[in-house]
Amino acid sequence: MSANLQIGEDGRLRHFLSIEGLNRGLLTEILDTAESFAGVTEQSVKKVPLLRGKTIVNLFFEASTRTRTTFELAAKRLSADVLNININASSAVKGETLLDTLRNLEAMHIDMFVVRHTDSGTANFIASHVQPHVSVINAGDGRHSHPTQAMLDMFTIRREKGPDFGRLTVAIVGDIAHSRVARSQIHALNLLNVGDLRVVAPRTLIPAHVESLGVRVFHDLQEGLRDADVIIMLRLQRERMQGAMLPSEHEYYRLYGLTRERLTNAKPDVTVMHPGPINRGVEMDSQVADGPRSVILEQVTYGIATRMAVMSMAMHPVSSQENHG
Repeated sequence: MSANLQIGEDGRLRHFLSIEGLNRGLLTEILDTAESFAGVTEQSVKKVPLLRGKTIVNLFFEASTRTRTTFELAAKRLSADVLNININASSAVKGETLLDTLRNLEAMHIDMFVVRHTDSGTANFIASHVQPHVSVINAGDGRHSHPTQAMLDMFTIRREKGPDFGRLTVAIVGDIAHSRVARSQIHALNLLNVGDLRVVAPRTLIPAHVESLGVRVFHDLQEGLRDADVIIMLRLQRERMQGAMLPSEHEYYRLYGLTRERLTNAKPDVTVMHPGPINRGVEMDSQVADGPRSVILEQVTYGIATRMAVMSMAMHPVSSQENHG
C-alpha cells in the first residue's frame, strides 16, 4: 500500500486505511485530537459544528453493529449528515459493480466513505478511485486492517497508563492469525515505541514469521502474561478459519481463557481489554470481563472520540484548539 494514498501533499491525513505507512507524529496527533473530543460526549449538547454541511456514507458490506454505530455517532457529533447504505437491499445484489455503486454515490456529492468489507484491500481500492475531495476511512477489511479500532485501543492504553508506551509490557492473546485488529495493534504499538510487545496463542493461531513484526511469541499463557501492564484479549474468528484449527472451544478456554487466577501472573494494576464482541467462557471469564481491571466498555466509549478525530483530520484538518468553535 502506498503511504501517499493516505497522506496528502501537505503531510496531513487524507484517507485512513491502515496504520502501516503512517508515522508516530500522526498517531500522536490522532490521540491528541481524540482527547480534545472526549469531553463532547459528556456535554448536554453532544455536538460540535466542525463537519456541518458534509455528507458521510457508511458503506458496510459486512455485518457490524458496534463499529457502524460508533462511526454514525461520531459523524453526527461532528454535525455531518450521515447515510447508512443497506448493502443487502442495494443495487450491488442486482449485479452492479463496486465502482458503479461508488460513482452513483459520488454523484450525490458525498464527502466521505466509511467502508467495511470482508475482502482485504477494498478500502484501498475505493480510496484509489474516489474524487480528490472525497476521503475514505477503513472500518475493517478482511484480515488486513482495522486502524480505527487500533487507535481507540491506543487511546485507552494512554488514558489508563499515561503517554510513555516505552515502559509498558503489552500481551495480545488469542487468534492472532485471523485478526485484522491484532495486525493494526501491533503496528501502532511499535510506532509508539512500546517496551515489550508479546503475542500469546496456540501454534495454529500464530501467523508464520510474526516475529518480523517486532513481537515476542508465547504459547504458554501464564508465561505470556507474566508482569504484563496491559492484556488485550482477541475474539476467536471462527468465520475466517478453514478446517479444525482448535480441538474445541472448551479446550481453548482451558489453555488460553483469561480467568481471575491467571490474571495474577500480570502486574496488580494490569489493564484488561477486548475489542468485542466477547465470547464469555471461551476467551475470558465473566468475572474478568466485568471485573475491576476491565476497561472493555471504556473502549467502546473512547471509540466515538477516536473516530471523530480521524474523520475531522481526514476531512477538515484543524488544530485541537479549534474543535469546539
